[in-house]
Amino acid sequence: MNVYDFDGTIFPSDCSVGFCIWCMNRHPKLWFTFAPKAIKNVILKKKGKMSEATMQRKFFGYLTLIDDFDKQIERYWDKNEKKIAPWYLAQKRSDDLIISASPDCIIGPIAKRLGVNYMATEYDREFGVYLNNMMYAKEKAKYIIDHGFPVIDNFYSDSLADTPLALCAEKAHLVTKKASTVIDWPELDKETVEKVKKKIDTGWNIHLKEDE
Repeated sequence: MNVYDFDGTIFPSDCSVGFCIWCMNRHPKLWFTFAPKAIKNVILKKKGKMSEATMQRKFFGYLTLIDDFDKQIERYWDKNEKKIAPWYLAQKRSDDLIISASPDCIIGPIAKRLGVNYMATEYDREFGVYLNNMMYAKEKAKYIIDHGFPVIDNFYSDSLADTPLALCAEKAHLVTKKASTVIDWPELDKETVEKVKKKIDTGWNIHLKEDE
């Protein structure tokens, strides 16, 4: 089994952001009602006053505002499926697993088109809440371990935050240059380990005031 991150790995950009812009262009009022709040949350995150997980949850809130979601997600992938990395399509297998922090309602439709398995952040569009932990960093490795630790032949990701899952694989690959270049996962020397810790800690550092 080969396991792949999605955004920046086999797809060149963040599909959650792309779909958000897609929806705002088709529902222009969201540029005025949703976009300012999203920008504010990004600024708070950059200042260290909001965790990655909380910022993402609040950002995913736009999904609760799209009354024609089913139609728009299919149209989005009609337009963007062609951006899937050619190197991935050349080696795609039916037992592939896509594992992503993006919402399952966005990842599911493209995984179905590709004919592969997937696990993504479980998000309730009706209530705007996570149904489980965000599928980020250590949560990806936990998912694999909780499901019997199946043999992962190859793991691919664009982020060092996925090192916990990379360590579960026989071979890990780092994807760079907007999903176009695949190299070996870097050796975990002291400098790289510090980068990994920073990537993970930045994502999950919870602040007391983040939900105010």
